[in-house]
Parts: sequence; structure tokens; C-alpha cells
Amino acid sequence: MPELYDVAAIGNAIVDVIAPCSDGFLADEGLVKGSMSLIDDAQAESLYGRMAAGIEASGGSAANTVAGVASLGGRAAYVGKVADDVLGQVFTHDINAIGVSFGIRPLSGGPATARCLVNVTPDGQRTMSTYLGASIHLTPEDVDAKIIEQSKIIYLEGYLFDPSEARRAFAKAAGIARASERLIALTLSDSFVVHRHRDALLGFIDSEVDILLANEAELTALFETSSFDGAVRALRGRAKLAAITRGEKGSTVIAGDSIQDIAAAPVEKVVDTTGAGDQYAAGFLFGLARGRPLDACGRLGSLAAAEVISHYGPRPQVSLQDLAIKAGL
Repeated sequence: MPELYDVAAIGNAIVDVIAPCSDGFLADEGLVKGSMSLIDDAQAESLYGRMAAGIEASGGSAANTVAGVASLGGRAAYVGKVADDVLGQVFTHDINAIGVSFGIRPLSGGPATARCLVNVTPDGQRTMSTYLGASIHLTPEDVDAKIIEQSKIIYLEGYLFDPSEARRAFAKAAGIARASERLIALTLSDSFVVHRHRDALLGFIDSEVDILLANEAELTALFETSSFDGAVRALRGRAKLAAITRGEKGSTVIAGDSIQDIAAAPVEKVVDTTGAGDQYAAGFLFGLARGRPLDACGRLGSLAAAEVISHYGPRPQVSLQDLAIKAGL
């Protein structure tokens, strides 16, 4: 069967609402700076009404990643659930318009399309309050076996470990990918996901995962240590390949006994770190799907992350393919 896609991603389909705020605003709202918390419909409406004017953009971690793959000139598909409402139509239009294949039937008569309210402080840190809405109603029936079978890499979003029905969809996709000898990539998504599902995640990594993507905080939480080097030692021998982002320190790529440190790409000013990890994953996975050396994969990830933190919003605003060509990647 021919490979149609470089990356097929499965995740929570979310529309991001991104606005600037002060540290005082976070304190007044009882929000922990840099965190991600889950909220209900009423809380989402209340917080949205008090946020500053901002921008609305289709988001969701894995969806942002395949948007980056498309911007790099790659072929990508996405599996996620939206509602039959205005935001669901916006999400569907946006992701198809950038060249990502997405065609799941929307949810009718249930919760609204998911949204993430992102408050960004002047230092670029984002604090996220997420209403999951329709996204958690992703079911195994939404997973098209043909998409999984025709993709080089299947990218799974750790957030799907929370809702039970979505986790079943997650497991189905992993099973099809393994049977089809496709590579399975997992992002840990957030430290709170790790704390809630640590044992299940470790079991899944040991049995199914070829490529692990995480940031430093998520990795140290996974192995319950404050030492990055200790977490790296614990990870070796579990996932075949891992790429760990470390903010301004760049990233570390681990493959067997090989450990490579990749420098962060320069950025004139950090405006909003929303989507940095998602875009790093886009560059890294695109490079891997196209057979690039691991150091080049890491540099593509750094380049994509640098582009997205230079502006508001979780997706590239210029062609990552053009930037990569200019950088000799």
C-alpha cells in the first residue's frame, strides 16, 4: 500500500483564544502561570468574558503539529472531533485550507467545539484554561484504518489519556500502526497528564512507542526526579528514539547510546511560547519521515519552534519550508 502521508496525528481538536494579560490578571483569576487546567463550559464563558481582546485560531496540540508539517511541505492527516457549530466549521475550514486531510463527521446535539483560553504574560509565558467539549467524544469509529496504514508516522497526543472513549481511539490507532509496521510517536503533552497517568504512559512507551517527544518538565515528572540527566538515563532503553525540548537550552535527541544536544534557533523576541513544542515536533517528525539525519531533524524542530514563538498563535505565519531552505535544511 502506498504511503500517502508523512505524519497522521490524533488529538483534541481545539480552537485557541489567545490574549495578552498581566501577572496580576492571573492572580486575580486564580490561575497558575505557565500551567494548563481543565475548565467546564460555565468557567470557559466566565473567563472569556474577562480576557483582553485577542485572536482566535484553530489549535490543539497535535493539530498544530500537522499544520507545521504541512508548512514544511509535508503531507499530513488529522483525526479529531469537533461539534457541528461555528467554531467546528472554523476548525475544519482552517485545517483543510492549509493542506491537512481532515474529514471526520462532526458531533451533533452534544457539547460545543473545544476551546483553549490562553493568557500570555509579557515574558511570553502562556497560561492555558481548556474546555474540552466535543473533542473528548472522539471514538474508535472515528479512526480510519486506511489513514493509519498509509502514514509513515502516527503521532499520538498524550492529552487523549484522559477521556476513556478517546483513549480507546488512541489504542485502536496504535494497534493498526503496529500491525502495519508504521512508526508510533507519542507526545507527553503536559506534566499534569504525566502525573495523572504515569504508570499507563510508561507501559505504553515500553510496549508501543518508537518516538517519544516531551519537554524537560514532562520527562522529569515521568521518572519522578528533579535531575534532567537522571531522567535521560532512565529513558534510555525504553523508547527507541526521543527528542526532549529544553526552552532556551535547545533540545536533546536520544537514540540508543547516542545523545545529541541541539541548539535553540535564534529568535529576535519571544512573544508567545504557545505551540513551541508542537512546532518542534513538526520539524522533527517531518525530518524523520523524509529520512534526514537526527541532528537535522532536531534543527528543523528548533527552526519551527523559533518561528512560532516570535508571534501570537500556535501555528506558523510564514512558510517553514522557505525558512528551512534558507537555513540549508
